[in-house]
Amino acid sequence: MTAVSQPELFNHELLAERLSSLGLKGVSGVKVHRNRSVIVSVTGAGILRIHESFVYADDRVLKNVVTFVNPFTRRAKRLAAQRAIIEFPVESYLPGVMPRRRRRSVHPSDRPLIKELVTRYRKLATQYFPGDLTEIPIRVSRRMRRRLGELVLDPAQSKPIEIVISRAHIVADGWDEAEHTLLHEMVHQWQADTGRPVDHGAAFRAKAREVGIVPRAMRHVETFSHLCEE
Repeated sequence: MTAVSQPELFNHELLAERLSSLGLKGVSGVKVHRNRSVIVSVTGAGILRIHESFVYADDRVLKNVVTFVNPFTRRAKRLAAQRAIIEFPVESYLPGVMPRRRRRSVHPSDRPLIKELVTRYRKLATQYFPGDLTEIPIRVSRRMRRRLGELVLDPAQSKPIEIVISRAHIVADGWDEAEHTLLHEMVHQWQADTGRPVDHGAAFRAKAREVGIVPRAMRHVETFSHLCEE
């Protein structure tokens, strides 16, 4: 983990103490991270890895984390806790200023994919979000394997920076499914551009149904059968 200032370190230690006071058991330690896709997981060594934004969560949210990682929790309760964790607005609590983003080179064979995504983005924006979205760059990721897509936000301002779509997803699942994923991320952009929390809460689900997509979550918490890769 990268070095943190003393106030941040104190908060991270306090998070572990709060989780313990709420009944956290069966883990050998707590480690914070900034991975925005797998926000809560337990490693093979028994370390609870949790996104550092949960430093700012209230006890109700942290109790859901405790419930989720408890191996004796019944499936229905674990699923309910998982939904609550996913809906926590991570982007709203990311500390610090967005670092300067390294310019990424575009692989020549990805350019037609990006062109097609941009065409579909503009069509969908006109159809479902007239006047609501500010066009942002779209990138194809060759490294994104476990996620289908992602909206990248400036954590300091919650301002959309880009939409990323998995190249493997496009190739394996085809353009109809890729457009579905793109539209999912555009709903998140709509949340950010209109001043709403970027999450999978009631507003997201209502808008997802309105535009005709399944309001499934793209951010993940790991189950015990699929532990987080370090």
